Amino acid sequence: MHDLRWLRENAAAFDRSLARRGLPPAAATILAVDEERRALETTLQERQAERNRLSKEIGEAKRTGADATALLARVAALKDEVKAGEERLRELQARLESLLASYPNRLAEEVPDGPDERANRVVRVVGTPPRFGFPPKSHDELGAKLGMSFERAAKLSGARFVVLRGALARLERALATFMLDLQTKEHGYLEVSVPLLVRDDALFGTGQLPKFAQDLFRVDSGHWLIPTAEVPLTNLVAGEILAEAELPLRFTACTPCFRSEAGAAGKDTKGMLRQHQFLKVELVSVTTPEQSAAEHERMTACAEEVLKRLELPYRVVLLCSGDTGFASAKTYDLEVWLPGQGVYREISSCSNCTDFQARRMQARYRPAAGGSPRFLHTLNGSGLAVGRTLIALLENFQEADGSIRLPGALVPYMDGIDRLEPED
Repeated sequence: MHDLRWLRENAAAFDRSLARRGLPPAAATILAVDEERRALETTLQERQAERNRLSKEIGEAKRTGADATALLARVAALKDEVKAGEERLRELQARLESLLASYPNRLAEEVPDGPDERANRVVRVVGTPPRFGFPPKSHDELGAKLGMSFERAAKLSGARFVVLRGALARLERALATFMLDLQTKEHGYLEVSVPLLVRDDALFGTGQLPKFAQDLFRVDSGHWLIPTAEVPLTNLVAGEILAEAELPLRFTACTPCFRSEAGAAGKDTKGMLRQHQFLKVELVSVTTPEQSAAEHERMTACAEEVLKRLELPYRVVLLCSGDTGFASAKTYDLEVWLPGQGVYREISSCSNCTDFQARRMQARYRPAAGGSPRFLHTLNGSGLAVGRTLIALLENFQEADGSIRLPGALVPYMDGIDRLEPED
């Protein structure tokens, strides 16, 4: 959602941000609806003032016995005009709100311009990809002998699901617990258990609805399965006015995530990279506008620390204008090295949504110095996607015999197990 007052004064800047995303200008369209709405409001106020004046004249006419026929006719006509005007005003207000909600967040100035991921900028590279004395296998090849089954999952649910059993199921649980412990014990995030089913308002608040409904799963009750814990975590402050002293708020949750992947037909269909259901540890921060840029860097570092502790090589990428998400003003992707593919692949996105989501949720705070409530800034990031982290571990720590060495940080969470052995 956009600040209409800002847009009135910065129409050219609004259109420039849209152009950077490859979208046509829209400020004139929005402001035309706004202008008609404001003019109609003025007209209705004038008609109401006229009705009030005529009502007094009618009262005076009745008191003196004067003919009030013309006055009564005019009041009746005004009543019909006001009724029609109020209906039109509701239409214009709905249209204006729809327009303001349909355009993406304004991009931060430092976001590089470019149409797609090819224009993303590598900020830093951490760690060195491993070298093997044998051709490295992909995670699905390795997993087939470790307890990973896409065939069994297909019998239950169809394509893009997986069954993990034995040591792999335990490894998934260990990864999630390790990530939560790191974020809560060392990074100050508060763990929250959240619903997996949410209403329309929650998804509108974080920007998934109405634009991305096709990417979601909806159940018969009218609820939606969450595509990420960002949705319930961010909406914890929806409709509230917080005290500045409470900020920043930092939340984390580990939840299943559900995505239809409607726009990803034929992409990453092999293995676990793109699933309809996957486990993810989410990070959400709620801050003041002055804090959000620093909080974005901090959140990204918190997600990076997971990869460092797990000894996984990765890089940090600043997304370009054409690759930045709808609700985000600026996004860093963390991309982990996958030897089985010989490429870096996304394992986390950390985004500063500025006040875009807060306006949709009506989430504000009261400045300590006084004055009117201001809109909060919200941020979200993966800390990390558990399934993709499991993939990275299998591929980076594989041995020639198909066994998997585990990094030291995970061994306590595996009850001392430091290696996964392939099944016979």
